[in-house]
Amino acid sequence: MTKQRVELNVNGEIHEIQVEPRKLLAYALRDECGLTGTHVGCDSSSCGCCVVVLDGETPVKSCTMFAVQAEGHDITTVEGLAQGGQLHPLQQGFWDQHGLQCGYCTPGMLMTSYAMLKEYPEPTEEDVRKFLSGNLCRCTGYNNIVKAVLQAAKALGAEKSEPETTAADD
Repeated sequence: MTKQRVELNVNGEIHEIQVEPRKLLAYALRDECGLTGTHVGCDSSSCGCCVVVLDGETPVKSCTMFAVQAEGHDITTVEGLAQGGQLHPLQQGFWDQHGLQCGYCTPGMLMTSYAMLKEYPEPTEEDVRKFLSGNLCRCTGYNNIVKAVLQAAKALGAEKSEPETTAADD
């Protein structure tokens, strides 16, 4: 099959890749872009391990989307969460609350939660459980994952309510 040139904007970096039109985004991210944080657990849209966020807000199971379909979209993967050497509040929450065991589902959980917090910045426990219902974890029982997301929501809310400092404040 003939390969097609595709330009993907992943975590703010442009990746020019050559892929067969049928190559799934999950595999293009891993194989062509070298971003192995996106995991593939089922290849059938059942587990949610492969979730990435499109255009800053839409969670997408990347095993259900062709790489060529992602061209023109901003793609955020788990590698794009931490900024300036600092864990994203979601990552910190998962660490603090022991929201992972084997870690295989963690990237998908993080990315789904990231999208959820964009839409629902003050989620309830029920909101978190409902939003994560498309993500499977065989290790944790979800309680610590939910606690981690709620911790992150609280931390992100606190960041937004902190007054901005100016040069005159220093």
